[in-house]
Amino acid sequence: MRIYVAGNIVVDETWSINDLPQKGASIHGVKTSQDIGGKGANQAIVISRCGIDTRLIAAIGDDSNGRWIRENIAHEPVTLFPTEYSSPHSDASIILNSSDGDNAIITTTAAADALTVEMILPYLADAAPGDILLQQGNFSIEKTRALFSWAKTRGMKTVFNPSPVNPDFAQLWPLVDIAVVNQLEADLLQPAGVSTLIVTQGAAGALLFTATQRSFCPASPTQAVDSTGAGDTFLAVLLASALLRGVEPDRLALQHASQAAAITVSRTGTVTAFPSQQELAALLATRSE
Repeated sequence: MRIYVAGNIVVDETWSINDLPQKGASIHGVKTSQDIGGKGANQAIVISRCGIDTRLIAAIGDDSNGRWIRENIAHEPVTLFPTEYSSPHSDASIILNSSDGDNAIITTTAAADALTVEMILPYLADAAPGDILLQQGNFSIEKTRALFSWAKTRGMKTVFNPSPVNPDFAQLWPLVDIAVVNQLEADLLQPAGVSTLIVTQGAAGALLFTATQRSFCPASPTQAVDSTGAGDTFLAVLLASALLRGVEPDRLALQHASQAAAITVSRTGTVTAFPSQQELAALLATRSE
């Protein structure tokens, strides 16, 4: 079983501030870290740390940030494609982390936009029936639809995390097997026809809907320091837990995902805040519900 993640990879700069700024405000802040980020990269890295064969298809720019990304992701168990630079400039995110643990994020998409369907498909060519294509909301609806449509013709399972949200993504539900959305996205996009739906509700927990069950898992208690990447950790561990046990996402997968997300929010940064391979192995070994 292999997971292909078609998405984005960025350089995350995290800034510590007292409170999120109002329109027109000028505020002081302190740069606290620089890390690999982007929802595609985040999810791919955590999935690969869980021991799943993971391929990340994401564009990197021919600049200092691109070289920095490539040097640092080489330490992760994920395989990154393309091997060449795909854009003049790498994408970047500025993360504003407030003292109460909340955040706001500004992200560029030029590199991700430059990665065309024609450039992506060769890296999916060896996908087998039952392999997974995972996408987020960083591509246009046309690109996202084309990739999911291609995956379905190959017998792949499709997973969609439509964030950042686009109202037009509601057109894609017939192509999606597993959807992971937050409450806002669920209300806006009204997922229909998806065989497995997970709705995350932040500190409250998460809901699982399938044709035969409805299950709720409360969030694991923790002291929130930085919520960046918590949702990506949740999704990645949810999928890994189910795949490693050879089942569809279930309540135990929700519990594993919640525990992993609690680790992430208790630390600052992005990739540096994610659970390690050792932590994930220990967490995924638990079987009690």
